[in-house]
Amino acid sequence: MLRESLRDSRAGRKSANSRGMPQPSRQERERQREVRRGNRQILLVTYCITIIFLCMAGFLVYFMAVQSQEIINNPYNKRQEVLAKKVSKGKILSADGKVLAETKTGADGKDTRVYPYKDMFCHIVGRAVNSMTGIEGKQGYPLLASHINPFTQLANTFRGEKSPGDNVVTTLDTKLQKAAYDALGNRKGAVVALDPSTGRILAMVSKPAYDPNRVEQNWEELISDSNEESALVNRATQGLYPPGSTFKVLTAMEYLIENPDSYSKFRYECKGTDSFSGNVINCYGREQHGSLNLKMALAKSCNGAFAKIGTTLDVAQFRKLTERFMFNKSLPVDFEYNKSKFSLSKDSDMGELTQTVMGQGKTMITPLENAVIAATVANNGEMMVPYVVDHVESDAGKRVTSYEPKSKGQIIDKWVAEKMNKLMRSVVTSGTGYSLSSLPYEVAGKTGSAEYDSEGNSHAWFVGFAPADKPKIAVSIIVEGAGTGSRYAVPIAKEMFGEYLGW
Repeated sequence: MLRESLRDSRAGRKSANSRGMPQPSRQERERQREVRRGNRQILLVTYCITIIFLCMAGFLVYFMAVQSQEIINNPYNKRQEVLAKKVSKGKILSADGKVLAETKTGADGKDTRVYPYKDMFCHIVGRAVNSMTGIEGKQGYPLLASHINPFTQLANTFRGEKSPGDNVVTTLDTKLQKAAYDALGNRKGAVVALDPSTGRILAMVSKPAYDPNRVEQNWEELISDSNEESALVNRATQGLYPPGSTFKVLTAMEYLIENPDSYSKFRYECKGTDSFSGNVINCYGREQHGSLNLKMALAKSCNGAFAKIGTTLDVAQFRKLTERFMFNKSLPVDFEYNKSKFSLSKDSDMGELTQTVMGQGKTMITPLENAVIAATVANNGEMMVPYVVDHVESDAGKRVTSYEPKSKGQIIDKWVAEKMNKLMRSVVTSGTGYSLSSLPYEVAGKTGSAEYDSEGNSHAWFVGFAPADKPKIAVSIIVEGAGTGSRYAVPIAKEMFGEYLGW
């Protein structure tokens, strides 16, 4: 059969030759292979060029959507200088329509940036000279864009006149800002107020402050800082402080997460002082709190109880919780800030552990971060990104750009947030925040006294929200070097709640 197949094959070739079908020569076959090889190379180059083009198009879209605003708003961008020759910088307005910054043109034609509230909004609104900061810096380009009638703009250009720039409308409440500013008085410190459900910044005060109308005249004095005031620093977002007992909110939260079925069984007998592996922990003033459950441990801010809780926690899991709350991470905010720091790890010794869980140790936090923690509890465990610009509108009041609330997701389970809400209410009804119980609505919160030197001097803290059942405002308050939070920070919170929610 094999011989028959070979005979058929030879017969087929002979038949083909007999029909006059010439076989390609060796050279011809080589040429055809070269052509096919060349076609493959051309196709490969085409694919590469297409991929490069798509990458460039993708980067252009990303740049326009994400990076362009930052680059355009850079104070070193010369484009702003060009725009300033044709456009008079727009106003910065509060949520209730008050002018926080505006441009006035003198008889000599020179534009001057004016701040009617002087130092009250200086850190969050910022300044336009000697390096732009705050909203002035971050919204520099929108303030120099003009959306009036194009024909009017053209006519103004021909007349050598400037067109009015767009206005930036903020989320800031002037009455609440003034209440915080007045309540803080002459003390150093900071106040932050947020809407828990949206992340809108309602107020932000930092003291010592400075008058942005007189920055150029007082610049040398401000930067020399001979009195160690650090007036140029926004303490609300850049100040790093030990959190003191306000950190017990996170410690209690981790305890709930690790013990969902047994947290109600927690008991501790407080004698005013205790020792953990040779590390002595004292309650404030060595006060003896007696028998405590978890609720009363937080309400009375018992250091010994929380040191005991700390010894039972999974440190690695605790660290993950703090990092979900943005410790050691960059906050997705559009203003100057510093990262809050949490250094406790599985390699930490018992001394660092017991100090950290009650808010001392190496942990450092900004007032803004503490406000975000309180707001997240108030918002059933969902963290909203803080923001201060609501929208941009033309000189005629037509909305040009809107900024919507953004969520960082469900940071803790809803049941944990609900339980923390109840625990923080007990601080007001039965503990260190009792003076807030006279308000006509329930308040949830936590006081703190954060020691910052070897002599026992402490910063006064309060974080909290109200109304506790349907939160509309969350606050974070620190008064530097004042003492106890219940005495110095809580009264400021009371003024703010009263102003925003009524007495």
